[in-house]
Amino acid sequence: MTERNLDKKVYVRDLKEQFNLTQLTGNDESLNRWIVAPDVNRPGLELAGYTRANDLKRVTIIGTKEHEFLENIDFDTQYQRFGIITDAYTPCIIITKSQNCPDALYKIANERNFPVFQTSEDTLRISVEVTAFLDKCLAPSQIFHGVMMNIYGVGVLLKGESGIGKSELALDLVRRGHMLVADDCVEIYRVHNELTCKAPDLLRNMLEIRGIGIIDMTKIYGAVSCLDSCNLDFVVELRFFDNSENIDRTGLGATNTIDIMGLEKPLIIVPVREGRAISVIVESAVANFRLLQKGEDTAKDFQVKLKDLIDKNSLKDKE
Repeated sequence: MTERNLDKKVYVRDLKEQFNLTQLTGNDESLNRWIVAPDVNRPGLELAGYTRANDLKRVTIIGTKEHEFLENIDFDTQYQRFGIITDAYTPCIIITKSQNCPDALYKIANERNFPVFQTSEDTLRISVEVTAFLDKCLAPSQIFHGVMMNIYGVGVLLKGESGIGKSELALDLVRRGHMLVADDCVEIYRVHNELTCKAPDLLRNMLEIRGIGIIDMTKIYGAVSCLDSCNLDFVVELRFFDNSENIDRTGLGATNTIDIMGLEKPLIIVPVREGRAISVIVESAVANFRLLQKGEDTAKDFQVKLKDLIDKNSLKDKE
Protein backbone atom coordinates (compact mmCIF):
# COMPACT_ATOMS: atom_id res chain seq x y z
CA MET A 1 0.00 0.00 0.00
CA THR A 2 1.32 3.42 -0.96
CA GLU A 3 0.28 6.54 0.93
CA ARG A 4 -0.64 9.59 -1.11
CA ASN A 5 -0.12 13.22 -0.31
CA LEU A 6 -2.73 14.11 2.27
CA ASP A 7 -2.35 17.89 1.77
CA LYS A 8 -5.40 18.03 -0.46
CA LYS A 9 -7.37 21.06 -1.47
CA VAL A 10 -10.55 21.99 -3.26
CA TYR A 11 -10.93 25.23 -5.18
CA VAL A 12 -13.79 27.62 -4.40
CA ARG A 13 -14.58 27.30 -8.11
CA ASP A 14 -15.39 23.60 -7.56
CA LEU A 15 -17.77 24.47 -4.72
CA LYS A 16 -19.54 27.12 -6.82
CA GLU A 17 -20.07 24.69 -9.70
CA GLN A 18 -21.10 21.78 -7.46
CA PHE A 19 -23.90 23.73 -5.75
CA ASN A 20 -24.73 26.21 -8.53
CA LEU A 21 -24.07 29.17 -6.24
CA THR A 22 -24.80 32.74 -7.31
CA GLN A 23 -21.65 34.86 -7.05
CA LEU A 24 -22.26 38.29 -5.51
CA THR A 25 -18.70 39.60 -5.11
CA GLY A 26 -15.23 38.86 -6.44
CA ASN A 27 -14.10 38.15 -9.98
CA ASP A 28 -13.09 34.89 -11.65
CA GLU A 29 -9.64 35.03 -10.04
CA SER A 30 -11.24 34.97 -6.58
CA LEU A 31 -12.56 31.48 -7.34
CA ASN A 32 -9.00 30.12 -7.22
CA ARG A 33 -8.92 30.27 -3.41
CA TRP A 34 -8.26 26.96 -1.67
CA ILE A 35 -10.52 25.03 0.68
CA VAL A 36 -8.49 22.73 2.93
CA ALA A 37 -10.89 22.01 5.83
CA PRO A 38 -13.83 19.60 5.35
CA ASP A 39 -16.36 21.46 7.45
CA VAL A 40 -18.13 24.83 7.67
CA ASN A 41 -18.14 27.78 10.05
CA ARG A 42 -21.18 29.66 11.40
CA PRO A 43 -19.58 33.03 12.35
CA GLY A 44 -21.80 34.03 15.28
CA LEU A 45 -18.90 34.58 17.68
CA GLU A 46 -16.81 36.46 15.12
CA LEU A 47 -19.70 38.79 14.27
CA ALA A 48 -20.19 39.40 18.00
CA GLY A 49 -16.57 40.51 18.24
CA TYR A 50 -14.96 37.40 19.75
CA THR A 51 -12.07 36.34 17.54
CA ARG A 52 -9.75 34.40 19.86
CA ALA A 53 -9.06 30.72 19.04
CA ASN A 54 -11.29 30.78 15.96
CA ASP A 55 -10.48 28.66 12.93
CA LEU A 56 -11.24 30.77 9.87
CA LYS A 57 -9.94 28.28 7.30
CA ARG A 58 -13.42 26.92 6.72
CA VAL A 59 -16.23 27.83 4.35
CA THR A 60 -18.32 30.41 6.23
CA ILE A 61 -22.11 30.26 6.11
CA ILE A 62 -24.37 33.15 7.06
CA GLY A 63 -27.88 31.96 7.89
CA THR A 64 -31.04 33.61 9.15
CA LYS A 65 -29.77 34.05 12.73
CA GLU A 66 -26.55 35.73 11.66
CA HIS A 67 -28.46 37.94 9.23
CA GLU A 68 -30.90 39.06 11.94
CA PHE A 69 -28.03 39.67 14.37
CA LEU A 70 -26.32 41.95 11.83
CA GLU A 71 -29.40 44.18 11.67
CA ASN A 72 -28.53 45.34 15.20
CA ILE A 73 -24.93 46.29 14.36
CA ASP A 74 -23.93 49.56 12.71
CA PHE A 75 -22.14 49.67 9.35
CA ASP A 76 -18.66 50.53 10.69
CA THR A 77 -18.73 47.69 13.25
CA GLN A 78 -19.91 45.24 10.59
CA TYR A 79 -17.16 46.42 8.26
CA GLN A 80 -14.52 45.86 10.95
CA ARG A 81 -15.77 42.39 11.85
CA PHE A 82 -16.23 41.27 8.27
CA GLY A 83 -12.65 42.38 7.79
CA ILE A 84 -11.60 39.53 10.08
CA ILE A 85 -13.80 36.94 8.36
CA THR A 86 -12.73 37.86 4.83
CA ASP A 87 -9.03 37.37 5.44
CA ALA A 88 -6.65 35.41 3.23
CA TYR A 89 -7.44 32.10 4.96
CA THR A 90 -11.26 32.06 4.71
CA PRO A 91 -12.16 30.44 1.37
CA CYS A 92 -15.55 32.08 0.84
CA ILE A 93 -18.87 33.07 2.39
CA ILE A 94 -22.26 31.58 1.49
CA ILE A 95 -25.48 33.46 2.33
CA THR A 96 -28.47 31.12 2.59
CA LYS A 97 -32.19 31.37 1.81
CA SER A 98 -31.59 34.05 -0.88
CA GLN A 99 -31.00 36.72 1.77
CA ASN A 100 -29.35 39.98 0.75
CA CYS A 101 -25.65 40.54 1.18
CA PRO A 102 -25.03 43.08 4.00
CA ASP A 103 -23.68 46.37 2.63
CA ALA A 104 -20.54 46.24 4.79
CA LEU A 105 -19.74 42.72 3.58
CA TYR A 106 -20.40 43.69 -0.04
CA LYS A 107 -18.04 46.67 0.24
CA ILE A 108 -15.09 44.93 1.90
CA ALA A 109 -15.47 41.76 -0.18
CA ASN A 110 -15.21 43.75 -3.42
CA GLU A 111 -12.25 45.70 -2.06
CA ARG A 112 -10.43 42.44 -1.31
CA ASN A 113 -11.72 40.48 -4.32
CA PHE A 114 -13.26 38.02 -1.88
CA PRO A 115 -15.98 35.60 -3.10
CA VAL A 116 -19.41 35.87 -1.49
CA PHE A 117 -22.17 33.57 -2.76
CA GLN A 118 -25.92 33.36 -2.40
CA THR A 119 -28.09 30.23 -2.40
CA SER A 120 -31.81 29.59 -2.02
CA GLU A 121 -31.08 26.51 0.12
CA ASP A 122 -31.86 26.37 3.85
CA THR A 123 -28.90 26.87 6.18
CA LEU A 124 -28.94 23.35 7.62
CA ARG A 125 -29.29 21.69 4.25
CA ILE A 126 -26.45 23.58 2.54
CA SER A 127 -24.23 23.11 5.63
CA VAL A 128 -24.72 19.34 5.53
CA GLU A 129 -24.29 19.11 1.77
CA VAL A 130 -21.14 21.25 1.69
CA THR A 131 -19.60 19.26 4.56
CA ALA A 132 -20.39 15.95 2.83
CA PHE A 133 -18.91 17.21 -0.46
CA LEU A 134 -15.71 18.46 1.19
CA ASP A 135 -15.44 15.29 3.31
CA LYS A 136 -15.36 13.24 0.13
CA CYS A 137 -12.97 15.52 -1.77
CA LEU A 138 -10.54 16.03 1.12
CA ALA A 139 -10.60 12.51 2.56
CA PRO A 140 -7.16 10.94 3.20
CA SER A 141 -6.36 8.26 0.63
CA GLN A 142 -3.93 5.50 -0.21
CA ILE A 143 -3.09 3.46 -3.28
CA PHE A 144 -3.50 -0.29 -2.85
CA HIS A 145 -2.22 -2.83 -5.37
CA GLY A 146 -4.99 -5.34 -5.90
CA VAL A 147 -8.38 -5.79 -7.55
CA MET A 148 -11.61 -4.31 -6.19
CA MET A 149 -14.87 -6.10 -6.92
CA ASN A 150 -18.52 -5.78 -5.95
CA ILE A 151 -19.77 -9.32 -5.27
CA TYR A 152 -23.37 -9.83 -4.15
CA GLY A 153 -23.40 -6.18 -3.08
CA VAL A 154 -20.28 -6.63 -0.91
CA GLY A 155 -17.13 -4.62 -1.61
CA VAL A 156 -14.33 -7.19 -1.89
CA LEU A 157 -10.63 -6.39 -2.24
CA LEU A 158 -8.61 -9.18 -3.87
CA LYS A 159 -4.94 -9.09 -2.90
CA GLY A 160 -1.99 -11.38 -3.47
CA GLU A 161 1.38 -11.72 -5.14
CA SER A 162 1.91 -10.49 -8.68
CA GLY A 163 1.03 -13.21 -11.19
CA ILE A 164 -1.23 -15.17 -8.84
CA GLY A 165 -4.26 -14.53 -11.05
CA LYS A 166 -6.18 -11.65 -9.46
CA SER A 167 -7.15 -10.07 -12.78
CA GLU A 168 -8.09 -13.43 -14.32
CA LEU A 169 -10.26 -14.10 -11.26
CA ALA A 170 -11.88 -10.69 -11.69
CA LEU A 171 -12.65 -11.49 -15.33
CA ASP A 172 -14.28 -14.77 -14.33
CA LEU A 173 -16.31 -13.04 -11.61
CA VAL A 174 -17.56 -10.41 -14.07
CA ARG A 175 -18.65 -13.17 -16.43
CA ARG A 176 -20.58 -14.63 -13.48
CA GLY A 177 -22.52 -11.37 -13.05
CA HIS A 178 -20.43 -9.41 -10.55
CA MET A 179 -18.93 -5.93 -11.04
CA LEU A 180 -15.38 -4.65 -11.41
CA VAL A 181 -14.44 -1.47 -9.55
CA ALA A 182 -10.66 -1.30 -10.06
CA ASP A 183 -7.88 -3.51 -11.38
CA ASP A 184 -4.25 -3.42 -10.21
CA CYS A 185 -4.42 0.11 -8.76
CA VAL A 186 -7.14 0.75 -6.16
CA GLU A 187 -7.61 4.22 -4.68
CA ILE A 188 -8.92 3.89 -1.12
CA TYR A 189 -10.42 6.90 0.67
CA ARG A 190 -11.28 6.99 4.35
CA VAL A 191 -14.40 9.04 5.12
CA HIS A 192 -15.16 8.78 8.84
CA ASN A 193 -15.38 5.01 9.51
CA GLU A 194 -15.89 3.91 5.91
CA LEU A 195 -13.38 3.02 3.21
CA THR A 196 -14.46 3.96 -0.31
CA CYS A 197 -12.62 2.44 -3.27
CA LYS A 198 -12.40 3.47 -6.90
CA ALA A 199 -10.05 3.25 -9.87
CA PRO A 200 -7.84 6.10 -11.08
CA ASP A 201 -9.56 7.95 -13.93
CA LEU A 202 -7.10 6.60 -16.50
CA LEU A 203 -7.74 2.96 -15.49
CA ARG A 204 -11.49 3.10 -14.94
CA ASN A 205 -13.32 0.10 -16.48
CA MET A 206 -9.98 -1.36 -17.62
CA LEU A 207 -8.67 -4.86 -16.88
CA GLU A 208 -5.21 -6.18 -17.74
CA ILE A 209 -5.02 -9.86 -18.73
CA ARG A 210 -1.61 -11.39 -19.38
CA GLY A 211 -1.41 -12.61 -22.97
CA ILE A 212 -4.27 -10.36 -24.11
CA GLY A 213 -3.39 -6.93 -22.77
CA ILE A 214 -5.67 -4.18 -21.49
CA ILE A 215 -9.38 -4.60 -22.25
CA ASP A 216 -12.32 -2.24 -21.71
CA MET A 217 -14.81 -4.25 -19.70
CA THR A 218 -17.80 -2.02 -20.47
CA LYS A 219 -17.30 -2.40 -24.23
CA ILE A 220 -17.04 -6.19 -24.00
CA TYR A 221 -19.46 -7.02 -21.17
CA GLY A 222 -21.65 -3.91 -21.02
CA ALA A 223 -22.13 -1.03 -18.59
CA VAL A 224 -23.38 -3.32 -15.80
CA SER A 225 -19.97 -5.05 -15.64
CA CYS A 226 -18.32 -2.11 -13.85
CA LEU A 227 -19.02 0.13 -10.88
CA ASP A 228 -17.45 3.56 -10.36
CA SER A 229 -16.91 3.09 -6.62
CA CYS A 230 -17.98 1.06 -3.61
CA ASN A 231 -17.18 0.63 0.08
CA LEU A 232 -14.58 -1.91 1.18
CA ASP A 233 -16.23 -4.56 3.36
CA PHE A 234 -14.10 -7.69 3.01
CA VAL A 235 -10.58 -8.69 1.92
CA VAL A 236 -9.63 -11.93 0.15
CA GLU A 237 -5.92 -12.77 0.01
CA LEU A 238 -4.86 -15.26 -2.65
CA ARG A 239 -1.82 -17.38 -1.77
CA PHE A 240 -0.01 -20.07 -3.73
CA PHE A 241 -0.91 -23.47 -2.25
CA ASP A 242 1.60 -24.71 0.32
CA ASN A 243 1.04 -28.01 2.16
CA SER A 244 3.24 -26.85 5.02
CA GLU A 245 1.10 -23.78 5.71
CA ASN A 246 -1.59 -24.14 8.35
CA ILE A 247 -4.78 -22.86 6.72
CA ASP A 248 -8.03 -22.92 8.72
CA ARG A 249 -10.36 -25.64 7.34
CA THR A 250 -13.27 -25.44 9.77
CA GLY A 251 -13.87 -21.72 10.22
CA LEU A 252 -13.47 -22.13 13.99
CA GLY A 253 -10.03 -20.55 14.17
CA ALA A 254 -9.25 -16.98 15.12
CA THR A 255 -10.86 -14.44 12.82
CA ASN A 256 -8.30 -12.81 10.53
CA THR A 257 -8.41 -9.07 9.97
CA ILE A 258 -6.30 -6.55 8.09
CA ASP A 259 -5.64 -2.94 9.02
CA ILE A 260 -6.33 -0.51 6.19
CA MET A 261 -5.97 3.17 7.02
CA GLY A 262 -6.64 2.50 10.70
CA LEU A 263 -9.77 0.41 10.16
CA GLU A 264 -9.88 -3.36 10.70
CA LYS A 265 -11.49 -5.33 7.88
CA PRO A 266 -12.28 -9.09 7.79
CA LEU A 267 -9.69 -11.13 5.88
CA ILE A 268 -9.88 -14.62 4.43
CA ILE A 269 -6.92 -16.48 2.92
CA VAL A 270 -7.65 -18.64 -0.14
CA PRO A 271 -4.95 -21.09 -1.31
CA VAL A 272 -4.56 -21.13 -5.10
CA ARG A 273 -3.52 -24.11 -7.19
CA GLU A 274 -4.54 -25.77 -10.46
CA GLY A 275 -7.98 -27.31 -10.45
CA ARG A 276 -9.50 -25.12 -7.75
CA ALA A 277 -12.57 -23.14 -8.82
CA ILE A 278 -11.37 -19.92 -7.21
CA SER A 279 -14.27 -17.78 -8.44
CA VAL A 280 -16.79 -20.19 -6.88
CA ILE A 281 -14.76 -20.27 -3.65
CA VAL A 282 -14.66 -16.46 -3.48
CA GLU A 283 -18.42 -16.26 -4.13
CA SER A 284 -18.98 -18.76 -1.31
CA ALA A 285 -16.68 -16.79 1.01
CA VAL A 286 -18.67 -13.61 0.34
CA ALA A 287 -21.99 -15.40 0.82
CA ASN A 288 -20.72 -16.79 4.13
CA PHE A 289 -19.51 -13.30 5.11
CA ARG A 290 -23.03 -11.98 4.54
CA LEU A 291 -24.43 -14.72 6.77
CA LEU A 292 -21.93 -13.83 9.48
CA GLN A 293 -23.04 -10.20 9.25
CA LYS A 294 -26.56 -11.41 9.99
CA GLY A 295 -25.35 -13.35 13.02
CA GLU A 296 -25.43 -16.81 11.42
CA ASP A 297 -22.20 -18.76 11.95
CA THR A 298 -22.28 -22.13 10.16
CA ALA A 299 -19.00 -23.30 11.70
CA LYS A 300 -20.23 -22.68 15.24
CA ASP A 301 -23.59 -24.29 14.46
CA PHE A 302 -21.75 -27.36 13.23
CA GLN A 303 -19.61 -27.39 16.37
CA VAL A 304 -22.74 -27.32 18.56
CA LYS A 305 -24.34 -30.15 16.58
CA LEU A 306 -21.15 -32.20 16.79
CA LYS A 307 -20.96 -31.71 20.56
CA ASP A 308 -24.62 -32.70 20.95
CA LEU A 309 -23.99 -35.85 18.92
CA ILE A 310 -20.93 -36.77 21.00
CA ASP A 311 -22.86 -36.17 24.24
CA LYS A 312 -25.76 -38.28 23.00
CA ASN A 313 -23.47 -41.17 22.04
CA SER A 314 -21.73 -40.93 25.40
CA LEU A 315 -25.07 -41.35 27.19
CA LYS A 316 -25.88 -44.42 25.08
CA ASP A 317 -22.52 -45.98 25.95
CA LYS A 318 -23.20 -45.46 29.66
CA GLU A 319 -26.58 -47.13 29.39
